[in-house]
Amino acid sequence: MKNILHKQRSLFQLICSTGFCLLGLWTGILLAQETVRPAASDGSVTTSPAQNVLASPPNPAEASKPSEPKKPTETPAAEKKEPVPRAIVPHQRLMVSSDGRYLQTVNGEPFFYLADTAWELFHRLNREDAAKYLEDRAAKGFTVIQVAVLAENDGLNLPNAYGHCPLIDNDPSRPDIQPGPDNDYWDHVDAIVNMAAEKGLFIAMVPTWGDKWCKLDGTGPEIFTPTNAAKYGEWLGKRYLEQPVIWLLGGDRDPINEVQVDIVRQMAAGLQLGDGGAHLKTFYPQATSNSAQFFHTDEWLGFNMIQSGQARPVRPNYIDAAKNLNRTPVKPTLDGAPCYEDHPVFGEKWDKRETSKQLIDWFDEWDVRKSAYESMISGACGHTYGNNNIWQFWTPEITPIYLARTPWKDALNHPGAIQMQHLKKLFTARPFWNLRADQTLIVKDEADEENHAQAALSRLGNYALVYLPTGMPVTLKFEKMTSSEVRCSWFNPRQNSTQVIGTFAKTTDLKFTPPTSGRNNDWILVLDDPAAMLPRIGSSH
Repeated sequence: MKNILHKQRSLFQLICSTGFCLLGLWTGILLAQETVRPAASDGSVTTSPAQNVLASPPNPAEASKPSEPKKPTETPAAEKKEPVPRAIVPHQRLMVSSDGRYLQTVNGEPFFYLADTAWELFHRLNREDAAKYLEDRAAKGFTVIQVAVLAENDGLNLPNAYGHCPLIDNDPSRPDIQPGPDNDYWDHVDAIVNMAAEKGLFIAMVPTWGDKWCKLDGTGPEIFTPTNAAKYGEWLGKRYLEQPVIWLLGGDRDPINEVQVDIVRQMAAGLQLGDGGAHLKTFYPQATSNSAQFFHTDEWLGFNMIQSGQARPVRPNYIDAAKNLNRTPVKPTLDGAPCYEDHPVFGEKWDKRETSKQLIDWFDEWDVRKSAYESMISGACGHTYGNNNIWQFWTPEITPIYLARTPWKDALNHPGAIQMQHLKKLFTARPFWNLRADQTLIVKDEADEENHAQAALSRLGNYALVYLPTGMPVTLKFEKMTSSEVRCSWFNPRQNSTQVIGTFAKTTDLKFTPPTSGRNNDWILVLDDPAAMLPRIGSSH
């Protein structure tokens, strides 16, 4: 009897053991299916958010060996072994609206692109200062930070704040990746991108400053070819697949030959292959230029970017915005590099801007506001602010890259930066995505560039905005407004305050005289349909 029981017990243990093995095997199969998704249309394999660090870290011994020549189709060793950084904070990806005029989240919420310019952020700041900078910009209402990965200021050979350079032997196909979380240039970039994500900010990332593919008067050297541009783009696209990133190709340069055009396009193709088209892309051109001149019909170009630049007279960005929005296909547009606050004025200096006839050598908050409001009221999907001290993160202990004069931490609170949040509040208090530039609202539009009045009407006809940069009187006709009456008020872009003028029948033309006039006395005339119940703008005055 004991022998029989012993045999039965052994048989039972064998069955259980076999069952647990089969269960473990089946669980492993299920986990593997969850970990690796089917290949994408380009043949790549993507990982699920829960298992996005599958590759082992690079081997230090292998990283120290001289690189061997690789076939053009071979993936760099660093790319094979490097784990993909995981997004710390889930974020909304961006896309272009169905009418091609603005940006929105994938959930359909209109996105107001309000960027600050921080080209040297990855290159010059340590993480403590980077955190302070991002905290300040988030508090001021910025939604995007524009940064260069391979920086302008000798970004290939001058180390970052931790002594790291980005590439091995200045080869774009060989990013310098070291084992561990805080041991290379890219770990620092990752940390700042994650800090931005935690604060709800997108990083508009320039893969390389333009002097690395079109030197001109930059530091260079030119290191990009169409082949390595594609590899570098794919590597970046994969690395930042899960991050809140917008790609700005170009880097303050226009292509001057077909090879350079191909470099840009191949880098865009690499980014597309790396991130599967998850992130928007545009081209950041040189001063007074426009992405649409080179790449408007390219499918990878999600929206257009102009650079009205730092010269005087300023290139009117409202003209370029209108031209871009009339192109086919329609794509959103914005000014990605207008005149920077506290930046020296290039070219002609307008002595008529001061009653004392004193020459103006530096752009100030009025210049900044003028570029911003004229662009937005011409139909732009957003705007970029810049400060000459901040983009280079200048302090008195270091040599400025370009004529900085204010420590960057002090410049954080320059008036123009503070007043950009008023711009955002005005345009997000109305459906800005419905605005269409419409100069026919103005009875006589004969002012020169400095006094130019810019008008826009909602496509629904229920509100309009007119920007008066120097507070000059303007006569308007209301016939395109859909309501029988129009409620009128003045918005002060310096203080975020509103003065109600009154409600008028739209049957006659009316002349409006702003409360003040002259330089630094710009006003926005807000015209509303009273029945539309649009929210009040700014504080009452």
